[in-house]
Amino acid sequence: MISSPYQLVKKGKILITILLLSCTKNFAQELNVPPATQYLADNPFVLSPTYAGIGDNFRIRLNGFAQWVGIKDAPRNQALYADFRIADQTGIGISAYNDKNGNTKQNGLKASFAHHIILDYYSKQYLSFGISVNLNNFRVDTDQFKDYPDMSIVNDRFTANNNFDVGLLYRRKALYVSFNASNILNKDIKKYFQAEPNLLRNYQLYTGYVYKSNRDSRTEIEPSAFFQYFQSDGRSSTDINVKMRYLDNQREGYFWAGATYRFLNDQPLKPLTVGPMLGIKKAGFYFAYSYQVTLNQLAAYNSGTHMVTLGFDFLQKASNCPCTQKEVND
Repeated sequence: MISSPYQLVKKGKILITILLLSCTKNFAQELNVPPATQYLADNPFVLSPTYAGIGDNFRIRLNGFAQWVGIKDAPRNQALYADFRIADQTGIGISAYNDKNGNTKQNGLKASFAHHIILDYYSKQYLSFGISVNLNNFRVDTDQFKDYPDMSIVNDRFTANNNFDVGLLYRRKALYVSFNASNILNKDIKKYFQAEPNLLRNYQLYTGYVYKSNRDSRTEIEPSAFFQYFQSDGRSSTDINVKMRYLDNQREGYFWAGATYRFLNDQPLKPLTVGPMLGIKKAGFYFAYSYQVTLNQLAAYNSGTHMVTLGFDFLQKASNCPCTQKEVND
């Protein structure tokens, strides 16, 4: 029997979905930060549990981004991050996310703990240790397959896993260097095909410095870089960022603007994305927006990636230990 054009298109869409799942399955459950810039929106806790409890507030950040706007069923992500100090030198945090990419869906939860110590009081050197326990659910939504003639494609395909991250953070005045290792445990692949990888470990390095203007103490410039390496296949990428922050007269808030440049490390002169960022904080409210222009082959099919962050700071109380205070630059 000759298939109708509608059936051919439908079969083609199913085949493409299966191929995409096959290609992306290796990294579908890595519990990684989506490729956006939410860590730059006053929220480095996104990258590492070591930042939990640093600062004077109970911080909440709500983040949402739409990747590759203009492409049907392109990735969409929503996330909640919260961290606070429970003692002078200890912090805890929690994060939850929901991610959708075509017919695949993920949601997960992280619980984090951090402890901060003083290495040298006079030179303001601090060291932080952090750990996160991760729970993740992944499923294929087969509702879109209901018109496909193959009746074997029924019921949502679902799996769950857990893992953990560990991290270190070194600070000296306005300098910070953070190292994080994610998905420490190998994945149990007994119930999967032999081709399923069991090594999901990846590493992140985040560093930067906050410069204060000698002429105007209210102006700060913060260059930073974020490096990520995947042990399974050796792929890696780097973000180069710069932010300029301007504090208001009462020191109750600030306005900032910046830019980011992302590239694969074997192609440093061929950026994946570039884009501007801006944000404002006033009293206990925070808002940030970033836009990324796609510069690879997908550029002709989408209008870029948009990200919005809303934040709320509560219960301001200074710590008795400088190791949980934010960066200073005397």
